[in-house]
Amino acid sequence: MKKIYIILIIIVVGVVFLLSNLLLNKNTMPDLPVSTTEKQEVISKPENIQNEKSFQPPLDRASERVTKKPFGVFITPQNSPVQPENFSGYHTGTDFEIFPEEMNVDIYVHAVCSGKLAMKKMATGYGGVIVESCKLDGEPITVVYGHLKLSSIAKNIGDDLQAGDTLGILGAGYSTETSGERKHLHLGFHKGAEINPALSSKSTNSSNSTTTFGNFGTSILGYVQSQSELSGWIDPCFFVCK
Repeated sequence: MKKIYIILIIIVVGVVFLLSNLLLNKNTMPDLPVSTTEKQEVISKPENIQNEKSFQPPLDRASERVTKKPFGVFITPQNSPVQPENFSGYHTGTDFEIFPEEMNVDIYVHAVCSGKLAMKKMATGYGGVIVESCKLDGEPITVVYGHLKLSSIAKNIGDDLQAGDTLGILGAGYSTETSGERKHLHLGFHKGAEINPALSSKSTNSSNSTTTFGNFGTSILGYVQSQSELSGWIDPCFFVCK
């Protein structure tokens, strides 16, 4: 009987010792590094989104279309979900894909906010692209719509736009209307009234081609090479992925 008591005491002491070590390790473990995606969200998320309801999706079923290149993802020719891949860097916008049945039909793109049409041009990396000047919580932003059929856009530079207005249709995939890219919409939100005119439209692996648009003096970016540059952009899905 005495031996049984001794064995029980040893077991209890062992269990207490193990539990104590587990608790100690849990309290002293270093914080795990934040993932790249989480870091990008911290950098890019606005402090408040009070006028979120004033924004409209650019396409129907918008949230279902973000399947390949969301905002902030770091793209390389090796990891890209789109092959072959011509670009690299942090994605400054959100790509809205088409559904299989939409390949050969007109897909209408709508203004996501109320503002003015500031730019309407063909650009390397985009094909047809327009930029709209809008306000977000009283602060200016520029909204980039890429891969559009430019001839379908009736509005002219300086025209007023209302959230929900039809802008035009997506360009045909793998044509000059999309600069050889697949049929989809690239939507970017940049902080401020202008985008740095010294930067290129989309950084490619082979060259850095810059497209400057008339007197607006603005270039457009599809990708940037650092998270500090990415902080100048906002995730459109905070507002339009409904």
